[in-house]
Amino acid sequence: MRLDTSWRNGAKLLALMRPSLALTSLITIALTLTPILLVPASTTAAPGPGSSNETRERYLSPIEMSLSPDGRQIYVVCQGSDELRVVDIESGKVLTAVSVGRAPRGITLSPDGAQIYVTNSTDDTVSVIDAAALRVTRTLPTGFEPAGIVSDKLGKTLYVANRLSGDISVIDLTTGQEAKRLLAGRGASYLERSPDGKFIYGTHIYPNPGAFRTSPNSEITVIDTARQTVVERKSLHNVAGVFHLALSADGKLGVVTQLRPKNLVPLAHVEHGWAFGNSLSLFGEDVGGTVQVPLDELDRYYSLPWGVVISPDKSRMFVTTAASESVTVIDVSRLLDFTRSRREPFVNDLSASANYVVARIPVGHNPRGVLLSKDAARLYVANRLDDNITVIDTRTNQVVRTIDLDGPRTINPIRRGERIFFTADYAFQGQFGCSNCHLDATIDGLQWDLEPDGFGKDIVDNRSLEDLAGTEPFKWNGGNPDMPTECGPRTEKYFFRSQSFGERELTDLVTFVYSLPYRPNRYRSPNGELTPAQERGKAIFERTKYKNGNPIPERNQCAYCHSGPKFTNNRQVDVGTGKSTDRSPLIDVPQLRNIAYSAPYLHDGSARSLEEIWTVFNPKDLHGVSNDLRKEELNDLVEYLKTL
Repeated sequence: MRLDTSWRNGAKLLALMRPSLALTSLITIALTLTPILLVPASTTAAPGPGSSNETRERYLSPIEMSLSPDGRQIYVVCQGSDELRVVDIESGKVLTAVSVGRAPRGITLSPDGAQIYVTNSTDDTVSVIDAAALRVTRTLPTGFEPAGIVSDKLGKTLYVANRLSGDISVIDLTTGQEAKRLLAGRGASYLERSPDGKFIYGTHIYPNPGAFRTSPNSEITVIDTARQTVVERKSLHNVAGVFHLALSADGKLGVVTQLRPKNLVPLAHVEHGWAFGNSLSLFGEDVGGTVQVPLDELDRYYSLPWGVVISPDKSRMFVTTAASESVTVIDVSRLLDFTRSRREPFVNDLSASANYVVARIPVGHNPRGVLLSKDAARLYVANRLDDNITVIDTRTNQVVRTIDLDGPRTINPIRRGERIFFTADYAFQGQFGCSNCHLDATIDGLQWDLEPDGFGKDIVDNRSLEDLAGTEPFKWNGGNPDMPTECGPRTEKYFFRSQSFGERELTDLVTFVYSLPYRPNRYRSPNGELTPAQERGKAIFERTKYKNGNPIPERNQCAYCHSGPKFTNNRQVDVGTGKSTDRSPLIDVPQLRNIAYSAPYLHDGSARSLEEIWTVFNPKDLHGVSNDLRKEELNDLVEYLKTL
């Protein structure tokens, strides 16, 4: 836990609660850095924190890895620099870098190792790389925001998990075109092929839509490769946030990393329990069904389990915990023995992990991808926010080496803030960080009961962090006037329950949050033109009169509240969506940019779709006028809103 003794000074705390002119100036500068992630490393930025002429660094951000067939090289997906870097294992040197599409996220090799496939999450494509020549030979189209990728055992078909469209592309490698798309869980993200090649298993990072204020549910999607159809959806109860998968070499044991959020009770329980259960789900013949097992300990938590691999002899399992900067080592035999001996579910038993966890190994900032050497003697861990790879001796569980990927040497405020955002070090007992609720700096699809508003009061949906500058105030009731207030003492007191950020750390964190750009809107034509349905929807959104010709009161016109470049007037209004649990009916007007990506909707997340906002929750026409719309007209309105 990091304790900043300056927080003991009441004057400094007051300065943060009412930001000083200096801090406010730094935050104002941060607003100028919004497009930072899209700018080449050589570009010079406007003056920023700590410098009068700061260079916008282009960090590598290694996120996933694959091993070459001969075991001599590691292919490293660098999300920040849009590259595949090739590392020689013996020398630890970067041999070359291959430019791919924007924001690459996943990697797999063809069965013969001749082709390397890399998903490009911003471009909605797969780069096909010739492994001998190390150059891109073709580009394949996918669904929205591709992430995980795997080929079938014959190398004829690619399966690609698309995070924003929530489906899996089935791509014919002969034609280079999608043959079909298969429905997956919301936020489809990671894929793994069974050793016999008969099945593909998939996970998703957002919970599937469900009834309001009920336990979240997720799934493991199982695809039959012979029929190219989904044949099973393994239910994961009370799970929201499922990440990597691994399968044992004999195919009898599967494992996924996951979060079990405790979002249905007030967050006041942080110091009495824990806000997220960091856990695994085991499945397959070895366990007979699906069994959830905890990773946490009684007084220490291992936040955001992400990458996972099982040794070929099935003796060890290695799990990266992305927010705790560590690797958890599990004795598989002891894990299976303990699992079989327990008749009742034990996923909430904080004493359980001592029975099978044999080591916790500190690594770098935000460890993600993990792989074993061919002889399983070395474990390689991609530290996303350090631009390096930790090498661990699997016999001693000791770090023996760090491979530098030749990224920038300076650490700017945005990178420092990003490290703060993605770590759990600041929370009580390391329970969670900002990235637990804002997965990959987005959303979690959940609703929370946050204690500052009173137990059972002001249930709130998790809002997107995209391009927040100019959308102040924050919170659904507009109670936080600026981002330093949102991220500062409020977070320390009501979330982390621990002395947290000093002034510089808070400034860095806010700088990072304000740097997050909009993701590309896939519903909007690149040339800005609208389809006929979208044009009709735009006319409905902007109308000022009822169908009978009478004027609609200005405050009840869609474009009155949702005005300006981000479609918010920055005010609090009563649109009739208040609940008995709300202290006030006044709701902060949210921005509408990329609204298609942030379901559920309304301040408390009670509307599961855009359509439900008006068909279920607008009976008195207080939230715009919708009761005179036909079904097809409401469809047109929704189609237009998706383009914003």
